[in-house]
Amino acid sequence: QVQLVESGGGLVQPGESLKLSCAASGISIGIYAMGWYRQAPGKQREWVATATIGDSANYADSMKGRFTISRDNAKNTVYLQMNGLKPEDTAVYYCNAVRTSFWGARADYWGQGTQVTVSS
Repeated sequence: QVQLVESGGGLVQPGESLKLSCAASGISIGIYAMGWYRQAPGKQREWVATATIGDSANYADSMKGRFTISRDNAKNTVYLQMNGLKPEDTAVYYCNAVRTSFWGARADYWGQGTQVTVSS
């Protein structure tokens, strides 16, 4: 059974930091592109960041300079370091794993999310 389990969320004040973790089981993340998404109340789920299999990082514009995605394949875990948090960062943060074969088959897995609340 494939599972992605997010942790590290919580309540912080504006300007503070959090580090989220996504622990995978049932897959080896070394052969998956790993990403973070978030969904705020009443909003669509949006892309936050992706770490490719080759370990290059891509970020949504609003996250650049504040968020850092990293992966530890040996620990089968992906991280999201979030600095300078703003109230608008409040959301449930989800971990995602994606693998697409050369013949077009696609595997796509999601965690259940961890709540991040930024409030004074």
